[in-house]
Amino acid sequence: MIPSSASKTTGRREAAASFWLLTHQLSQRSEAERLTNIQAGFAPRWIRAVREALALGPRQMEALFNASISTLERRQRQQQSLDLVASERLDRVAMIASHALQVFATPERAGQWLVARNTSFGGRTPLQLCETGLGTTQVHRALVELECASANAL
Repeated sequence: MIPSSASKTTGRREAAASFWLLTHQLSQRSEAERLTNIQAGFAPRWIRAVREALALGPRQMEALFNASISTLERRQRQQQSLDLVASERLDRVAMIASHALQVFATPERAGQWLVARNTSFGGRTPLQLCETGLGTTQVHRALVELECASANAL
């Protein structure tokens, strides 16, 4: 039986919602707990969750997870945890996404900001900068500036 379009849409929405829930849960953990999660490897459900929440294409997924689409699909099928590099990047993305959600108030607006090219990042997206620790620091700094600007506007 082929899934209906409505059930596919519902599945995508559920996967996207799970990304924001997982992100919130991760942001509540200590650095030691996060490090343990990274070393153990994140669960493969994160692959679909981040793809659906941020509407990422194959190239974006490959860059984010530092793995080919076929490798990511295999990990999901075989329920294999993500490797250390992918898990560390995902931790960075989750922490940035959580911060962006605080700043932008809705998952939709936070997600749009994460994947939009930004001139202050040299035309790159905040998500792309999460490939490195230094880039992630720049994104956090930009979010703090947005928070301050928003607070001053009140």
